[in-house]
Amino acid sequence: MEQKSFEVFGGKTLKGTIKPQGAKNEALQVISAVVLTDATVTISNIPNILDVNLLIELLKDIGVQVQQLSADTYSFTAAHINFDYVNSDAFRKKSGRLRGSVMLAGPMLARFQKAYMPKPGGDKIGRRRLDTHIIGFEKLGARFEYNEDHDCFELVAKQGLHGTYMLLDEPSVTGTANIVMAAVMAKGTTTIYNAACEPYVQQLCAMLNRMGAKISGIGSNLLVIEGVDGLSGTTHTLLPDMIEIGSFIGLAAMTQSEITIANAGVEHLGIIPEKFAQLGIHMDIIGNNIHIPAQKEYTIGTYLDGGILTISDHPWPGFTPDLLSIVLVVATQATGSVLVHQKMFESRLFFVDKLIDMGAQIILCDPHRATVIGLGRRYPLRGITMSSPDIRAGQALLIAALSAEGRSVIQNIEQIDRGYQYIDERLKALGADIRRI
Repeated sequence: MEQKSFEVFGGKTLKGTIKPQGAKNEALQVISAVVLTDATVTISNIPNILDVNLLIELLKDIGVQVQQLSADTYSFTAAHINFDYVNSDAFRKKSGRLRGSVMLAGPMLARFQKAYMPKPGGDKIGRRRLDTHIIGFEKLGARFEYNEDHDCFELVAKQGLHGTYMLLDEPSVTGTANIVMAAVMAKGTTTIYNAACEPYVQQLCAMLNRMGAKISGIGSNLLVIEGVDGLSGTTHTLLPDMIEIGSFIGLAAMTQSEITIANAGVEHLGIIPEKFAQLGIHMDIIGNNIHIPAQKEYTIGTYLDGGILTISDHPWPGFTPDLLSIVLVVATQATGSVLVHQKMFESRLFFVDKLIDMGAQIILCDPHRATVIGLGRRYPLRGITMSSPDIRAGQALLIAALSAEGRSVIQNIEQIDRGYQYIDERLKALGADIRRI
C-alpha cells in the first residue's frame, strides 16, 4: 500500500469552530457488543476512521448484517455468526491488524461459549498484555490454550460461564469491558473489583443495561453483574472523543488561535480541562462548548511550594495517557517547565527526538519521563520531515508542525488516520495549510 504523508506549512493562526468526532475507544467496545444479541443494535456518532472501519469489516466477514443508515449511524444484526470464518487464517490475519479485535472475545464467549483471540496489532507503544482479559475469562469458567500453529488464543466454556468474584490485577479499560460483556449472560452474579470506570466503560454498561443486562456500580471501580438469559436490541450514541477535544485545546494554544470546540461533552471530560489550565491555557466553558481565546503566551503553573509541575497519567478519574503526548508538545512553547511522567506505556515518549530536532528543549530522563523546558516562544519550532510512530504521537507531531515555522512533512500518516477522521479537511476549515502528498 502506498504510504501517504502530510505536508504542513506552519506558523499560521487558525480560527473557527470544530466539532469532535465520536469516541474511538468507546466505538471499539460498543460495536463489539452487538455480537451479544441476535436483535438489531443501532449506533450513532460512529467516527469514520481506519480502526473502527476495520472492526465493522470484521463483523461483516463473520456474518453480522451491517447497514449504514447515515454518515455516522449504522445498524448491526448478529443473527448468524460464521464460526468457520472466525477460526480461519483470513480472520486471524485481518483481526491481528487491530488491537480492538480482542473485544470480540467476551461477547462470543457469552453467547457461543467459544472465542478466538489473535495476537493483537495496533500501536507500537510497548507491551500491552492480555493477561487481565484471559484471567477474567478463566475465572468465569472458560479454558484457554495458545495455538502455536495459528498464533492465537482459543477460549472454550463447555459448561457455560458462571458468575464469580474477581479482583483485577490492573484497572484495564479493555479488560474490564471484555469481562463485563462475557459476564452479562453468565449464570449467577459476577463481582469485578478494581474495574476501570472510564466514561467509555460507563457508556458500554449503560448500553448493555438498555439491552436487558443487570449491571450495577456503573462509574465506580466495583461492578456487580447479575447474569441474564439473553439480551435484546437497542440504540446508542457515542460520546464525543475526549482525546480529540484535548488535542484541539492544545492546538489552539500552540498556534495562538481562537477556536471553539462545539458539542464537547463537557460533563464527561473529568480533569482534562484542568490539566490544560495548569499549562496556562485559558478556556471558557459555555454550555457544552469550549471556547479557547487567542493567547500570545501561556505560563505553566507550579506547585504551591514553587516545585516544578508534574503531569502524569493515571486510571480514570485520573489523566488519560492518550493526552500526555499532546501535553508534552504544548509545553514546548509555554513559559516554564513541566515533568511529563508516562507510567502506563514504556515507548510512548520516544517521539520526543523529533521535537528536539524541531528545536524543542526536552530532556528524556528515561522511557517513562521527560522534562520539557518551555521557552515561551523565544525560539519557535522549525519544520522538519518526520514519521508518525503511533496515533497519539502522530497527532502531537501534527500540532507541532502547525505551530512551527516553515515546511514539515509527516510520514506514515495511516497511524493518524487510524484515530482521527478527515483531520486534514477539518483543520483546513480552520485555516491550516495542510495537504496529503
